[in-house]
Amino acid sequence: MSAEAAEPPETAEPPASVRAAEPGGRPGSVRERVRAELRRARTALVLFAGVRATGLLCTAAWAWHTGRHPRTLLGGSWDSRWYLNIALHGYGAPVPAGMWPDLPGADLAFFPLYPWLVRAVGTAAVPVGAVNAALLVSWTAAGVAAWGIHAVGERLHGRRTGTLLVVLWALLPQAVIESLAYTESLLTALSAWSLYALLTRRFLRAGVLAATAGLARPNGLAVVAAVGAGVAAELWRRRSGRAGEGGGRGPGLRPVAAVLVAPAGWLGYVLWVGARTGGGPLGYFGVQELWGSRFDFGRDTLREIRHLVLLGAPPVHFMTIAVVAVALLLYALLVLDRPPVALLVYTTVLVALALGGTGYFPSKPRFLLPAFPLLLPAARALARARIRTAVPVATALAALSLGYGVYLLAIASLPL
Repeated sequence: MSAEAAEPPETAEPPASVRAAEPGGRPGSVRERVRAELRRARTALVLFAGVRATGLLCTAAWAWHTGRHPRTLLGGSWDSRWYLNIALHGYGAPVPAGMWPDLPGADLAFFPLYPWLVRAVGTAAVPVGAVNAALLVSWTAAGVAAWGIHAVGERLHGRRTGTLLVVLWALLPQAVIESLAYTESLLTALSAWSLYALLTRRFLRAGVLAATAGLARPNGLAVVAAVGAGVAAELWRRRSGRAGEGGGRGPGLRPVAAVLVAPAGWLGYVLWVGARTGGGPLGYFGVQELWGSRFDFGRDTLREIRHLVLLGAPPVHFMTIAVVAVALLLYALLVLDRPPVALLVYTTVLVALALGGTGYFPSKPRFLLPAFPLLLPAARALARARIRTAVPVATALAALSLGYGVYLLAIASLPL
């Protein structure tokens, strides 16, 4: 009997709409529930840690081969230096030599949650120094993100799909970002758990997590939009007389409170920057102009792609085109899959912000990193595939991700 014939079929799962309506709570203490969720995610987390550890070893080996320290590459590249400068000296400090743009107020483009955490870990909780603290925060956030991604995937389509969703996220071409002192992993962690809270009708928790995510990155706005969409869908169900399906949680005011709380972080920082710069409510967008960033509905992206195709460019740019193309294909498949409205809105906003904004073109794959729901169609397909199909696909993705990660970080020497 072949391995494929011996393999048990994937357990049938109820539709996403039914699973999303199941009660989210379980008996027992919070500690017991956390332990149970960790046990269910154990395989996914072990695989994620193995992939990222292998990526770190590959990067370290190449760094030592070229006479550089791995910590410098991982914790002191490009945007990491801005975050470290803010963590050490606060906003408005002199820009260190060699950092662009050397303009007053340029550091205000970077949201404050990550520098706050780096400062807390590096000076109070664990006195390990700023670079080590930054990496510790990022790696911890990546692990929490993987756990949250598994929780969302398992909730929607079962444990196997949840595990493969985590593996695919770890094997993205741009997944090396998950190992750097960058903020994408932090945003993904907060987003995944906020989405999970929405799926299990813990609306106030989702709103608080969205508010926190709004302090992490500009595109944290996507989580805010997801909370609004999830609450609107819930209120529509209640109005239609279906609120009792799956046992709605808590009093009716909690969803409304979630909507009010969710934008607090993002809006609070944007308004603070406007007050600090004297630019009013739109002052933050003036800071973004210093970096050449604005929203033009994708015209700059299309112009960049046409320019690269006609005139040629380094491999990083062509990989960016490939990632963008695959992301659009996966988005179309996700729409056809009819996911919960909160996930669809979250992903739509992230894709729109990543592809519709101007700025450094090769950074677009990084901006798409938190859009993990894009991988749901692929994860479901792999969950249904035979082992002899899934293993070669995963191996090829691993080779691409690890090899390209080393190239991107240690060889290309281009901003990420």
